[in-house]
Amino acid sequence: MLAKKSDYLLNRFQLNDRLIVWCLTLFSLIFVLPVMRCTTSVVQLDANNFDEVTRRYELVFLNFYADWCRFSQILAPVFEESYNKVLQDFPEPGRVLFAKIDCEQQTTLGTRFHISKYPTLKLLMNGKLMKREFRGQRSVESLVQHVKDLLKDPIKHVQTFDEFGKIDENKASLIAYSSSLPNTSPEYNLYRKVSIDLRDDCHFYWVTGDSSQSHLRDGHSFSLLFKPSRTKPNVNDVVFPGVLQSYDELRTWATDKCVPLVREITFDNAEELTEEGLPFVILFHGPDDKHSIDVYTKIVQTELLSESGNVNFLVADGQKFAHPLHHLGKTQKDLPLIAIDSFRHMYLFPNFNDLLIPGKMLQFMQDLYSGKLHREFHFGPDPSTNEVNPQIAGQTSPPESTFAKLAPSRNRYTLLKDEL
Repeated sequence: MLAKKSDYLLNRFQLNDRLIVWCLTLFSLIFVLPVMRCTTSVVQLDANNFDEVTRRYELVFLNFYADWCRFSQILAPVFEESYNKVLQDFPEPGRVLFAKIDCEQQTTLGTRFHISKYPTLKLLMNGKLMKREFRGQRSVESLVQHVKDLLKDPIKHVQTFDEFGKIDENKASLIAYSSSLPNTSPEYNLYRKVSIDLRDDCHFYWVTGDSSQSHLRDGHSFSLLFKPSRTKPNVNDVVFPGVLQSYDELRTWATDKCVPLVREITFDNAEELTEEGLPFVILFHGPDDKHSIDVYTKIVQTELLSESGNVNFLVADGQKFAHPLHHLGKTQKDLPLIAIDSFRHMYLFPNFNDLLIPGKMLQFMQDLYSGKLHREFHFGPDPSTNEVNPQIAGQTSPPESTFAKLAPSRNRYTLLKDEL
């Protein structure tokens, strides 16, 4: 009797054990494994694997950090959580990667990317480093939204003549004419990648239907044209000379067309332009003044092309950038005018109409390089010239740079607490 009771109890315990194991397994399948599957760690990169890993992805978000840095420690879990949320929206292989680099251990990568503060967040888009670092709020919501904005398709689909007539004349544009809808065209994905790279410099259109027929000749199903700024489509358009099969070929051609020698500076791109570290040669113009822009652009292209690696040639709306004009002792009534901002001081070109005198603007720029502009401001014209000092009468020092103040603050990571 006792033996039977012992066997009964033993079987009962074994049954309970199996039941417990079965319950734990079921719990894991329902709750634990899905969490494990959807949690992905930020990838640790070093000098040996950096290029090999990053080239596989369309967008790579890089966190350059140091273990001892308190702000790096605060950012780490935020960066991890952001990556997992981003992957919910972009789960496709090769689309998005979040990676981290320990700059104390990987000094060559820190030097390569000019890291001077921790943490620094940079982005690679299609293997190319984006000029502007991420300096938004260091929160999950902000990081996720930034990635979504970068990967948002900027191409506008045009299907009717009415929509075609509304293409922005003022902005430079790439216009793709196709017999296929975007989701069925083999060229679209490559075109989309380039459009994401250059979204700030050009507008991008995909034209189908009757509006595309006149551009599809000789049985071709696709044609790509560049429309310069301040022109209507089909007036001065430039045809892409290649076959749309190579990302590098298309990006090189599109960059040459979309990023002009003379660029417009705005409050959105001023920080990026200052980071290039080149002095600004700026035409300040009235909001509706296209003539002075055309004159200035022509002079730059014909006489100043050799200086494009030494300065940034820019145009600025004098109404929006009234503050720099004030520093120069000028108002909107004095437009158009040209000035050089060396990031230390601003120097005013004496007379806009002198731009038409061959060699006058080039000499003005060379006087900046030689220090003559600064010297003459303090001590008057050199004995070899009879020119009148063009700067503000009675001033003992050139106006300070105003655009340098739009550059990133060196102390922003310690002063702006809401960012971290």
